[in-house]
Amino acid sequence: MELRTNETISVTDIQRRAKEIFERIERGDQDKYVVLKNNEITAVLLPADRYEALMDELEDLRIDAIAAERVLTFDPAKAITHEDMLARFGIDDLIEQ
Repeated sequence: MELRTNETISVTDIQRRAKEIFERIERGDQDKYVVLKNNEITAVLLPADRYEALMDELEDLRIDAIAAERVLTFDPAKAITHEDMLARFGIDDLIEQ
């Protein structure tokens, strides 16, 4: 992880300046803080919306990986029609688009 000096903060500094640190993140003055304990990275503080965006992107990548695997292992002989799938789940009417 590439670190910039203005992004690193010690656990001690967080304890002393927590209010200021969280306000800077909330206002958008600080993009992130990399938290160091004994000169080792222990955590990263991010605004909640950035964290959620990262989690959404990670989920999208997981779904893409599953889809790619399924494409590679797709067997047309085992495929069923859309109508058969609807019948299997007891859906009588097709929704017209």
